[in-house]
Amino acid sequence: MELITHNMAPIMFAGLIVFLLMGFPVTFSLGACGLFFGFVGVELGLLPEALMQALPLRLFGIMQNDTLLAIPFFTLMGLILERSGMAEDLLETIGQLFGPVRGGLAFAVIFVGALLAATTGVVAASVISMGLISLPIMLRYGYDRRIASGVIAASGTLAQIIPPSLVLIILADQLGRSVGDMYKGAFVPGFMLTAMYVGWVILIAIFRPAMVPALPIEARTIREDDGKSGLMSLLILTIVTTGVAVYFGEHYADVYSWFKGEKIESVAKDETIVVSMCAGVMLAYAIALVNKVTRMGLLSRMAERVTFVLIPPLLLIFLVLGTIFLGIATPTEGGAMGAMGAIIMAMARGRLSMKLLKQALTSTTKLASFVVFILVGSTIFSLVFQGVDGQKWVEHLLTGLPGGQIGFLIVVNLLIFFLAFFLDFFELSFIVVPLLAPVAEKLGIDLIWFGILLGVNMQTSFMHPPFGFALFYLRSVAPIKEYADRVTKKTIQPVTTMQIYWGAVPFVLIQVIMVGLIIFFPGIVSSGLDKEVAVDLNQVQLQMEADSKAPEMPVPEAGQEGSAAADAKAAEDDPMKAMQDSMDKDAKKN
Repeated sequence: MELITHNMAPIMFAGLIVFLLMGFPVTFSLGACGLFFGFVGVELGLLPEALMQALPLRLFGIMQNDTLLAIPFFTLMGLILERSGMAEDLLETIGQLFGPVRGGLAFAVIFVGALLAATTGVVAASVISMGLISLPIMLRYGYDRRIASGVIAASGTLAQIIPPSLVLIILADQLGRSVGDMYKGAFVPGFMLTAMYVGWVILIAIFRPAMVPALPIEARTIREDDGKSGLMSLLILTIVTTGVAVYFGEHYADVYSWFKGEKIESVAKDETIVVSMCAGVMLAYAIALVNKVTRMGLLSRMAERVTFVLIPPLLLIFLVLGTIFLGIATPTEGGAMGAMGAIIMAMARGRLSMKLLKQALTSTTKLASFVVFILVGSTIFSLVFQGVDGQKWVEHLLTGLPGGQIGFLIVVNLLIFFLAFFLDFFELSFIVVPLLAPVAEKLGIDLIWFGILLGVNMQTSFMHPPFGFALFYLRSVAPIKEYADRVTKKTIQPVTTMQIYWGAVPFVLIQVIMVGLIIFFPGIVSSGLDKEVAVDLNQVQLQMEADSKAPEMPVPEAGQEGSAAADAKAAEDDPMKAMQDSMDKDAKKN
């Protein structure tokens, strides 16, 4: 019995593993394990009975958490955009743009995947939509099945790390940090990971060009009447709008001063970047709109198509993320604006129907309920686990590792990588992260940086065979039997499960490399965060002491009016002194 009482924490953790391995749902495993060991702890005298009385308050606290409202809002936004045909239009247009280049379709998939990640934040929606849209096209024009599968699965998982990611919202909540700061820290790693995916495709295009052929001339349908591609017009439009955006950014302080009616010396860097990019894309959209209405022929068909397809989702991204970064809106408010913007875009395209809206709302409800139920189960487990000093056990276990911070980070990332074979990112966030965060903070590790690191590592949970969820999503939409292509009428062979697995391996290695880069080069994350303002506590204390000293006021010799005036003046200068004087007067009267 003594052995059990002294080792209740590791026994409880092992019990959770047993529950999970038996195949029970994670939510019920967490709740049942917490309640069972809570009862055992009370019976053994390890836990007070009052501990379990705090459980309802914990559960009500979950329902009162405004940050978690961002999850259904961003999910609804992404599903509306995906099911309204935005992804299909983007992929078709970008595929035509990169069509003449070897690996052009793969570049288009990665680019559109990153854009979908920034608008949906949902891995399942990104992978399934990209699999349905792009995989038949890549198979039609002779892409290697491993490359096609790997690119689609990897680009879909960018929704893990590129804001507004659901993972980042949950990690911010579990780590007790700002969602906006988490978004800022994730920007550079997200785009670096995207660039590394592109780099891998470039290497394949150079050394194995047959695996990623260019689109044939007959497949490039967006062309001018004379047969030209129209890319020069798009290049000129890009240069002009970029130049205007840069010029606007350099003089944004002057524009802001004119708008406010007062002199503004400087403006925050992130605000300048967001507003300048908005100015650039709005100018491009205005030029394309004028060209279409007046039929002046200023732009080629390619330039006009790219502008109309690309600008609306970019503006939506700037609206959502820009307001969060600038502090105008909370993540919940930003998500609400994003969902409303997605509905407006779908209505403008004439693709919003009651059936589509019901499907999106149903999927959003399922995902939000899934998250909340896991959170309820993890709350029950963590309450009891803390009661048996589980946090101290984990702390002693991890702080005693050799190598200090580096040793801790290596072991933690290996643990996350291993657990990701069996658990998805929601489960990892609610079970493992609360145990690791206090230890990381005690070791002096910045929790924003730590959260981004864990987010990139959890991204591998969707990719590594044989349990990667992105691979399952792709498997569900990839052809399992040979079929006749509707365009070329050729017989297309099916995509095997092993081809999907082998296609994912290079991208898993890229994600692992990214984890190493974040560990050894922390500036990748911290460069996007606001600089901490240094505060001299001694100066603050001296200032407070100076402010607390009330100036001596002359006391009038006669008249209640003078006394009242003096009291009023004293109240303005020192409210506490005035209150004390008033109490003294009342005491004398009594």
